[in-house]
Amino acid sequence: MIIWEYRPSDCREIAELFYNTVHTVNAADYSKPQLNAWATGKVDLEKWNSSFQEHNSFVVIEGEVIVGFGDIDKTGYLDRLYVHRDYQGKGVGRMLCAKLEQMVSGGKITVHASITAKPFFEKRGYKLIKKQEVERQGIFLTNFIMEKQVEKL
Repeated sequence: MIIWEYRPSDCREIAELFYNTVHTVNAADYSKPQLNAWATGKVDLEKWNSSFQEHNSFVVIEGEVIVGFGDIDKTGYLDRLYVHRDYQGKGVGRMLCAKLEQMVSGGKITVHASITAKPFFEKRGYKLIKKQEVERQGIFLTNFIMEKQVEKL
């Protein structure tokens, strides 16, 4: 597996990975209506591409397949971290998260973790700040605001 900086040509495959991961990996923790509201299958590729280019964004490749992606903004908000459904538990998330955490020098990293992702972030030293309900298309989804302090480089 290799990790590289996001390229605009990655966006379409990333959007597919996002949809498929949400609808399979997160299915144990969220209802079908919640999954449909979270990942509609209609990502605005231009908006996603712009946000990936504004953030520190990385992609993990195995062979010729994107198996994970993540991004963090300049304030330390870890926006997205998704791993291909067939690559769960193989170190992709750890690799991406470590790379994203390196982009923040001092202060804190904040993430809004899904029910599914909460244990992953807890193992990485993130502390629960609060549980919240977020609305997507009139449907409420539970997630958790979590933070991790990072030292200055």
